[in-house]
Amino acid sequence: MNRKDFLSLSTKAAMFLGISTAISCKEETVEKTSALLNKTAKGTAFGLTAPKIDKVRVGILGAGNRGNTLIQMFDWLVKNNNAEIVAVSDLRKEKTDKLNAHLQKTHGKTADAYYGNPDEWKKVADRDDIDLLIIATPWEMHTPMALYGMEKGKHVASEVPIGYTLEDCWKLVETAERTQKHCMMMENCCFNNEELWVLNMINQGVFGDLTHAEGAYIHDLRKHLMDETYYEDQWRIKHHLKKDGNFYTTHGLGPISQYMDIGRGDTFDHVVSMSSREKSLSDAAKRANLPQFQNVKCGDMNTTMIKTKLGKTIMLQFDVHSGRPYDRLNTVIGTKAVHEGYPSKLYINEEELAWWGHNWLEKEKYNEYREKYNHPLWGKLKEQISDNSVGHGGMDFVMIYRLIRCLNKGLPLDINVYDSVLWSAITPLSELSVAQNSSSIKVPDFTGGTWKNKNKTEMLRDI
Repeated sequence: MNRKDFLSLSTKAAMFLGISTAISCKEETVEKTSALLNKTAKGTAFGLTAPKIDKVRVGILGAGNRGNTLIQMFDWLVKNNNAEIVAVSDLRKEKTDKLNAHLQKTHGKTADAYYGNPDEWKKVADRDDIDLLIIATPWEMHTPMALYGMEKGKHVASEVPIGYTLEDCWKLVETAERTQKHCMMMENCCFNNEELWVLNMINQGVFGDLTHAEGAYIHDLRKHLMDETYYEDQWRIKHHLKKDGNFYTTHGLGPISQYMDIGRGDTFDHVVSMSSREKSLSDAAKRANLPQFQNVKCGDMNTTMIKTKLGKTIMLQFDVHSGRPYDRLNTVIGTKAVHEGYPSKLYINEEELAWWGHNWLEKEKYNEYREKYNHPLWGKLKEQISDNSVGHGGMDFVMIYRLIRCLNKGLPLDINVYDSVLWSAITPLSELSVAQNSSSIKVPDFTGGTWKNKNKTEMLRDI
């Protein structure tokens, strides 16, 4: 879609909805958004390598829920002299104290702590004795911290999403390309055992040619969102009060993108998104007598469809309002096999057509595929994963292990800046589509055309 067509469509949608053409997520104008959709990049950070770092010196920004988990994922790496925690930062002293209590108990030493002032974290990035910043703060701080860190000569690894506006995504790409610093979004689900098993099967031809996949973040977070202490200043629910779309795309989309070689021979072409009405979160707020949370803008269920340049389709769903079991779907459909997650099940498509009997594999046959195609990474790190199950069953440890070992060896990271911003950009694109009556929105090419180069995902390497 060119700029003229985009503006025409946007205007028609706005007229139909009775809204101004100046609407857009984060108060961007339609014209500005059009410019962001059509920008170009250089692609010079693909396959990025940096000099080997024998012991990666780490600064952790954010000592809340994720910071507390992630610091534990470094224990084995610190004990084996692959990494060192040099500094920690948070608004609250008691939170940095908690991280340092863990370091003292586990390693017999503490890190320098920065707290109190909202800009104290910059002192960590300003230091000359830090190689890597781990960013585990509220969403709106991810991009500013990553940008500042790269400008100060640091590699950066951020919690998800790495950016939640198109402008932020472009700034991250441009800064990573210019500074030649690693900029990784820590999408832990890409490192989970089930997802790596499916990826390995796809790579070895079990699924044939992929046609469609489905992912999701379905997680009843009503209690978490409204709790006074779980999220600092209840930052997360505030997004639900002012925006509507898919705010948490990457848990489902990250693994799917690796299944489909997105950025390595294919990429996203356009997005269509729609949200259901909102009911569950506001009802819960009423029952809890919390009037400040009763005017919710985000619908209970968002469904976003993505089509790739090669014609594959992806369905993403987002629901943290409804009372229901956790689910990421993890559905993959190919010409030879199908997988569905939660619980994991596998179907093998026999060449001879059948009238009936299209059943999932029985447990014994399923287990044979698990054993035959299990990604070697989980076997290699079995003991360490068992010791670090607090990190989402082990996938957090595998993610941090791979990040640090890549830096130790001077290798490209498993998830690069282009992956990071593309998966994150679906959030503002979904918001734009929802706001314009579910119109089709073009996906920017953050890679400068390098997505056309066919490459295997780095996740398949033995490190």
